[in-house]
Amino acid sequence: MDFLDEIEASVPALRRYARALTRNADRADDLVQDCLERAISRRGLFAPTGQLEGWLFRILVNLWRNATRSERRRGEHLPFEDLPVEPSVPPAQPGRIALAEMSRAIDRLPPEQREALLLVVLEGKSYEEAASILSIPSGTLMSRLGRARSALRSLTGGSDEPRLRSVK
Repeated sequence: MDFLDEIEASVPALRRYARALTRNADRADDLVQDCLERAISRRGLFAPTGQLEGWLFRILVNLWRNATRSERRRGEHLPFEDLPVEPSVPPAQPGRIALAEMSRAIDRLPPEQREALLLVVLEGKSYEEAASILSIPSGTLMSRLGRARSALRSLTGGSDEPRLRSVK
């Protein structure tokens, strides 16, 4: 399998991870496109001793971190189209409420905990792979995962299942 074929095979995983990080399909697609452009233009920097997918994830994470830092300096930008026209009503299904609550809780995690959690839980990466992608020691990754899981438990009610609130 040549370089471009391996990149193409990694695109679905990159898109999943980017969507989980950005919480916006358009921004995720832009992030993946920037990642692929950077990987292809810097093909000579890839060391064939490691996995290409790990290298691509590392590029994506670095681009995400750079964009996040840049946004913090500029301040929050809210497009006019995204402003709600009328008050939103929470979904009636308890499962959807639980998922929405978990999603909000994940969004509230510090970026380094969210990155680690999403790589291990969403992408199914091993601790060693995730630590390599994030350029941190395995112990640091495990610590971040522990803190992320603990924070999620407290943000969602302290049990294994998300806390459900009844709306009357």
